[in-house]
Amino acid sequence: MQGSFVRKRGFTWTAYYYLPDANGGRRQRSKGGFPTKAAAQAYLTNKVNAVQTGEYVETIKLTFGDYLTGHWLPIMKRSIRASTLDSYERMLKLHVIPRLGGLQIQDLTSGHLDSLYTDLLNGGRADGSGGLSPKTVRYIHNTVHKALRDAQRKQLIHRNAADSADPPRIHQSGSESMRTWTAEQVRAFLDGLRGHRLVAAYTLAATTGMRRGEVLGLRWRDVDFEARRLAIRQTIISVNYKVTFGTPKTARGRRLIAVDAGTVAALQAHRRRQDEERAALGKAYEELDLVFPKVDGTPTNPDFFSQCFDRTVARLKLPRIRLHDLRHTHATLALSAGVPPKVISDRLGHATVAFTLDVYTHAIPQMQEDAADQIAELIFGPEDEGNKEEKPDQSA
Repeated sequence: MQGSFVRKRGFTWTAYYYLPDANGGRRQRSKGGFPTKAAAQAYLTNKVNAVQTGEYVETIKLTFGDYLTGHWLPIMKRSIRASTLDSYERMLKLHVIPRLGGLQIQDLTSGHLDSLYTDLLNGGRADGSGGLSPKTVRYIHNTVHKALRDAQRKQLIHRNAADSADPPRIHQSGSESMRTWTAEQVRAFLDGLRGHRLVAAYTLAATTGMRRGEVLGLRWRDVDFEARRLAIRQTIISVNYKVTFGTPKTARGRRLIAVDAGTVAALQAHRRRQDEERAALGKAYEELDLVFPKVDGTPTNPDFFSQCFDRTVARLKLPRIRLHDLRHTHATLALSAGVPPKVISDRLGHATVAFTLDVYTHAIPQMQEDAADQIAELIFGPEDEGNKEEKPDQSA
């Protein structure tokens, strides 16, 4: 770079180089203390090359923690959902900043991150009850990676340390991360809710695989009784037990779902009950067009919806599953019944059919067995149990 040079100052050597400024001019920078001219020249060559290739990052005094809380999270607040921001804040402030927040961001290395992940896996819970799951640690890694990628884009760091870190691998098999009910158990659960004002909401969750935020955000204008279709256009989320409205995250999430006649009947009965509640309250009723609001018309908190589910499961002494596992139950039962994966993927709002199959691989073996029996029946005809030939004893 023109004008760059090294010069001896006292007993050491100093390298001088220039950086472009915002006004199209140049500003001089220097680094001294080199014991030899060759050492100063080597440093100068590296700096000049970095400037010319656009890889130069000026040294700054900024800790990783200050960057996350003072720079990155406030910017994220403008562009992501409140629930996602809350998740980022909790993960970073609970697990990352206490361990790595004091490091200068430019000093952060992949080794620091690898040690963090090991620490979290072995004993990351704040209450000392054990380590975090690989899936949670992987989520933390992805959050850190995104934060550092943005820092690199703003030229605060030269390299993203998370690029070369080694987060734990997670298995995608749905059977390892979910529990599901049988059709009989789903029926027992819904029977146990007879008379409950939200029985239609749980019925809808079980028969469509809708997420809880989609169920609670459903509006009557999005229900077509004649066509037996629901339109998913609005969701409800809870952040620190505060309810907010939102929209599905993806285009595939905004979808139409067919509903069965029994679910339609449950919705119609629920609407009649809701009309009675509205009439009883009169002007005190807040009209938001929600299908499953509280008695006064205001949104039902998703956390309450989950807690009510948990209490009912315990009361009925059914196998313990999460509310979200009703969604998994719906998909698993549908696959087992031979519903095409593409149809299931569309109902759930998944990005791809491949993702659906990857999540629910535990249901595939039964599908393989059923397919083998069906193909054999086409070739050989139905097997008559009464006319089977007795097979010779091969054990002798």
